[in-house]
Amino acid sequence: MPVEIKKCRTCGKTPLTKNEIGLNKKLIHRELKDFFCMTCLAEYFEIRLEDLKEKIEEFKRQGCVLFE
Repeated sequence: MPVEIKKCRTCGKTPLTKNEIGLNKKLIHRELKDFFCMTCLAEYFEIRLEDLKEKIEEFKRQGCVLFE
């Protein structure tokens, strides 16, 4: 089965990284099918991009399987 390349639902950036997809699932909904890139996700939540990057590292330290 071919791998589906995910793209940002807002700006169309492709491909999205595993971390971008994982963050969408962690912060919005686990079964999400349409994703935001990091920049658009930061705009969606009205927070800084750096804050999202820090959250990814925090989730990784916690052992969350959604991240590399």
